[in-house]
Amino acid sequence: MDKKKLERLRANYSDKLAFENQTEKFQKIAEDLIGDQPPKDRPKPYSGISTFMDLPSWDMQNKDLDELDVAVIGVPMDLAVSNRAGARQGPRAVRSIERIGPYNHQTDIIPSSVCRAADIGDVPFRSRYSLEQSIEDIEHFYKKIKQAGVIPLSVGGDHSVTYPILKALGEDEALALIHIDAHCDTAGTYDDSKFHHGGPFRMAVLDGILDPEKTIQIGIRGSSETIWEFSYESGMTVIHIEDFMEMGVPALIEKTKKLIGDMPVYVSIDVDGFDPAYAPGTGTPEPGGIVPREGFQFLRGLMGMNVIGADVVEVAPMYDPTTNTAHLGAQLLFEEFCLIADKFR
Repeated sequence: MDKKKLERLRANYSDKLAFENQTEKFQKIAEDLIGDQPPKDRPKPYSGISTFMDLPSWDMQNKDLDELDVAVIGVPMDLAVSNRAGARQGPRAVRSIERIGPYNHQTDIIPSSVCRAADIGDVPFRSRYSLEQSIEDIEHFYKKIKQAGVIPLSVGGDHSVTYPILKALGEDEALALIHIDAHCDTAGTYDDSKFHHGGPFRMAVLDGILDPEKTIQIGIRGSSETIWEFSYESGMTVIHIEDFMEMGVPALIEKTKKLIGDMPVYVSIDVDGFDPAYAPGTGTPEPGGIVPREGFQFLRGLMGMNVIGADVVEVAPMYDPTTNTAHLGAQLLFEEFCLIADKFR
């Protein structure tokens, strides 16, 4: 080893603390991360009350929403599942993951440092038994969020929760959609219920709140293809997992941006879009899905798009013995947070 180089490294780094850096780039990142708080006084990642990314907890009863730019919201409702229940525990599981962010090295953003963000808790539900009332409660809650000019970052819950969120956010103009999932979720009435996690995007289109020709569905596979006719007939762009593998991530990013352009877009991610080797903790797992690093690369390629809301759904921790699914869900939520925060820097 070069002795002069070794001497220089010893002089520069031997007595330095973890957040002390020599280069302007890394020192700026460190300062943005720790702020005015001495590193030794930073809270431990495993201590205190769990909020997503240790964001401030926000009491909506005593604080105004319009003080925020972004609100993390839990939607603990899974009354619309067709297979294994348990996604009502998803928000709690995702919040418990302590090693997420806060810096994204690829997109060079610390989302919590460029916007005012807080974890405002969960949607309040009138009943734990009524699916119809729960759908109404979600829509009512998110209308308050929209009226305050706050961008919601949500964690479910089953995928039916995205429908009332879209109703609230898209009431003035139809939205575009980027949708990662194993399933298109455009089925019709099932077992006498139009509200189920396999049909939110059909209802959103028919309500005029979602533009199907500005909707892309990614990672589709499995045995339910026969009930996704609506996706094709309405003009949605359906990317089966085979298409995903053949075209690759850069081409998919280009296709997505070209399709949607500057239109307001909502990003919705069902963790079963990812292979159950990485996300076993979900209600309807489908083998052969997206690999996490591909999903992260895709999402990071969407920086600069006009994202007006996002969610991660279908994390069911009781089928997640290693917490892999919750960890993946939290990382995906962080990537969505970066997309949203990008417009504030």
